[in-house]
Amino acid sequence: MTTAEFIIGHSTDDAAERKKEAHKIFWALLAALGIHLLIGYSLAVFGGLLYSPFSMKEEDKPVELTFMNLATPAPAKNAMFVPNDESKQTEQPKDKTFESNANSIAASEQPATGNFPMPSQDGSERTNLDLNSQAASLAQQGAQAQPSVAPQQSASPQPSAQPTPISKQEEFAMLTSKPTPRPTVASTPQQQRSSYQPYKERTRLAGAITNRGISAVNAVGTPLGRYEKTVYDAIGSRWYFYMQQRGEIATLGTARVAFIVDRNGHVQKLKVVSNDSNETFANICLQSIMEIPLPPIPDDVASALPPEGLDEQISFTMFPN
Repeated sequence: MTTAEFIIGHSTDDAAERKKEAHKIFWALLAALGIHLLIGYSLAVFGGLLYSPFSMKEEDKPVELTFMNLATPAPAKNAMFVPNDESKQTEQPKDKTFESNANSIAASEQPATGNFPMPSQDGSERTNLDLNSQAASLAQQGAQAQPSVAPQQSASPQPSAQPTPISKQEEFAMLTSKPTPRPTVASTPQQQRSSYQPYKERTRLAGAITNRGISAVNAVGTPLGRYEKTVYDAIGSRWYFYMQQRGEIATLGTARVAFIVDRNGHVQKLKVVSNDSNETFANICLQSIMEIPLPPIPDDVASALPPEGLDEQISFTMFPN
């Protein structure tokens, strides 16, 4: 005989099965949640949202406001200096290509053959911008005028005569008579005074100037150009003087020297930039600059210069004749 049980509800096997399914569902939900979190984290990283706090800090940086004094802008770089003969000064050119101590208007002796703002001419292959040739000379003060006495005829000796007494009328006449004029003193002409001029050798140029005439460039005479001319003449005259004394022991080559002239006219920061000659030559160049007596830089010139003063570089060259 068999007995059959009929139980209202779930059996123990059924409950265990249901419990196992509940665990499966829990782990499935947990896995799904983990997958969603992983996907969200990946999107945040690649979308830049993860670093949004750093981006916010960068964006929240306060705006900086800089005030600039537009009334006194920084001085612009000056044009290249070209010396001019002041006795041949012209009216001011329209184009200020170069700066100088005197005005000059561009002209060329030959047709234009290049693109640079300079004349076309034949000459040496040196790198200088020399429009003409001239020999170097030092300043000569000239000799002072010396008085010269007009020649007089020598009086022949006369036999001595015995003095004769003179009357009162003759004595009065001698006292009131006009004295014999002294011989005139003629002044010999003073030796002509000469000024310093540097050595120049006309160089070969190929420029774009079409105006025909004696070679010249468009240059404007400015206070700065006139002060630079003073500096160059003071240095050059001393350099040629020392080269006459010690040039025989200097070797061929070029020395480039840099220095600054402060607002009081004193040379500062003097140094040799390059030198392919010997030490004697470099010392001559340095001495020529150290000893120059310069006036203070004028106010109208100083206003166009940096605060430290006039920055210069000069090349000294010794080459075979």
